[in-house]
Amino acid sequence: MLTWRRLAEHDFPLLTSWLEQPHVARWWNHETSPDAVSRDFGPAARGEEPSEDLLVHLGDHPVGLIQRCRLSDYPDYLAELASLIEVPPGAVTIDYLIGDPRQVGRGLGPRMIRSVVRATWNDHPDAPCVLVPVSAANRASWRALEKAGLLRVAEGELEPDNPADGRAHYLYRIDRPDATGPDALRHGSAHG
Repeated sequence: MLTWRRLAEHDFPLLTSWLEQPHVARWWNHETSPDAVSRDFGPAARGEEPSEDLLVHLGDHPVGLIQRCRLSDYPDYLAELASLIEVPPGAVTIDYLIGDPRQVGRGLGPRMIRSVVRATWNDHPDAPCVLVPVSAANRASWRALEKAGLLRVAEGELEPDNPADGRAHYLYRIDRPDATGPDALRHGSAHG
């Protein structure tokens, strides 16, 4: 069973060890010094920033991280995504990693994504959809999104997380299951 809780400052050594894993470091371009991790993740852990950093557990074991935020809380990021597609008010985005290398390639990514998307409809009742940009080069990530029920709705150039990557990105979307109207995609819910 997957559960999660907010990342706390006492989790930073674990997070650092994950960020140093080659399979994570390739796509999450973060410094891993204690000061850098505290700078990048401390504000959310202390509730000083509107994003949520969620430590995901499989049973009793921490296995990954999901970041979730309302796009409107980050106007520059919202504007960048709006260059590719119309972003409805209240839209939420996520980012994710599987930190435990023993869990990579075992279907955990789609499970994590499905779970947090389902929870988003309750946690953020005004969210009409979840939009997720992903580097076109990160096949494992965009395949996890597809397996979790998200649809590719746009592609274009965005600033990469890792300067080593090109600007080509895909944008995935899933709508609130009860969403209606002209912007609603008819592909079902996050359940899968």
